[in-house]
Amino acid sequence: MSSGDNISGDLSQDDAYDLDRKLVAQILEAVEQGDQQALTELLEGLHAADIADLLEQIESAERTRLIRLYDREFDGEILSELDESIREEVIEILNPLVLADAVREMESDDVVDLLEDLEVPQQEAILDALEDADRVAVEQSLSFPENSAGRLMQREVVMAPEHWNVGQAIDFMRNSEDLPEQFYHVVLVDPRLHPVGNVTLGRIMAAKREVPLTDLLEETFQVIPADQDEEDVAYAFNQYHLISAPVVDDEGRLVGVITIDDAMIVLDEEHEEDILRLAGVGEESSLADRVIETTKRRFPWLAVNLVTAVLASLVIAQFEAAIAQIVALAVLMPIVASMGGNAGTQSLTVAVRAIATRDLTGSNVWRVIRREVLVGLVNGVIFAIVMGLVGLAWFGSPLLGVVIAVAMVVNLVVAGLAGTVIPVLLEKTGIDPALASGAFVTTVTDVVGFFAFLGLAAAVLL
Repeated sequence: MSSGDNISGDLSQDDAYDLDRKLVAQILEAVEQGDQQALTELLEGLHAADIADLLEQIESAERTRLIRLYDREFDGEILSELDESIREEVIEILNPLVLADAVREMESDDVVDLLEDLEVPQQEAILDALEDADRVAVEQSLSFPENSAGRLMQREVVMAPEHWNVGQAIDFMRNSEDLPEQFYHVVLVDPRLHPVGNVTLGRIMAAKREVPLTDLLEETFQVIPADQDEEDVAYAFNQYHLISAPVVDDEGRLVGVITIDDAMIVLDEEHEEDILRLAGVGEESSLADRVIETTKRRFPWLAVNLVTAVLASLVIAQFEAAIAQIVALAVLMPIVASMGGNAGTQSLTVAVRAIATRDLTGSNVWRVIRREVLVGLVNGVIFAIVMGLVGLAWFGSPLLGVVIAVAMVVNLVVAGLAGTVIPVLLEKTGIDPALASGAFVTTVTDVVGFFAFLGLAAAVLL
């Protein structure tokens, strides 16, 4: 069995693409023994993405020994697949000659992505490794704003004059020595290098030589401005099912192309950032982060949570006498707050996701708010009946059952309202709803839940 066969051998469907633990153990054993030949053979059948995963999962000392032992077999594709959190560390470990060879193998967009997060000395070392034409192309891409289409695009573009036919395009591609390793379209341009359409390679290969390329143009054609935000680029690819799209400068001239793999990476990164922000752990968190880095990112949001908890406690303190007289209130009030918090988080997650995908707009926002409030009302009534019966059976008090039932309805309705309205308002004011909504929604549901339950209890039971 080859090492490539070991990647998913005997694994269940859920972990079909996980690295095989036996293979990982064999690799680490080869590193421990300093057996370069065995290490090379074991890694030979692995995809670059799997090797990158391996480097991310092992300890720093093991990573250092593996990279130095693997030496010249280390290529640019592995670098491009590495998580940003350890990429800088790997570059420092690599032999400068190996690094230079690896960088020369990479597409221009991958080199730009590599350079963005490095310090200036490392950037210069990598740029010096490039040929003059490639260095100029990369430096031009770096001149565009961060997180823009200009940074995301690759400079290697296959273009053809709009008056060419299929035969001329095929002859050009066959005779060209510097075509990109992977491309999907030939971009047709006018004499001023303005893109006028895309022709897929499949249509070119299926047509006769004398057919004009303009007869084969794709119906969907999107041109991306170089200064457009990469989030908008990813949205366009997802919305219009694009495979690749030309990028133009301020004068509308073709300067590069963005392919679907790069757009999907942006989408994936945006989804990951939203999840991390919702959890308050920082958008750049990684399993490879050190204790100090992780602590610094999480501390501010724990501090915010402490403030919101104090606010909820102040509400509880206003009903200290009621709680002292009826101990059952202290037992039941966490249930009301917890249910409200969970319901609010559900609505919040749906709203933040809809805002990110631009499905939640001014035309449907009130319908969505109304739906979430009604969902909260229905769920509130159902759980109110349940908790009312629980209160009656547990403490033998019909009125206590009524109090917790009413409080449950109130809090779940408010949770549905807050979970939708708060992220919408934050987005309107220019604040990232994924980053700030959680603290506000938790505060609202806790305060309303405690106030509704304890206030009703004080009014009805005392």
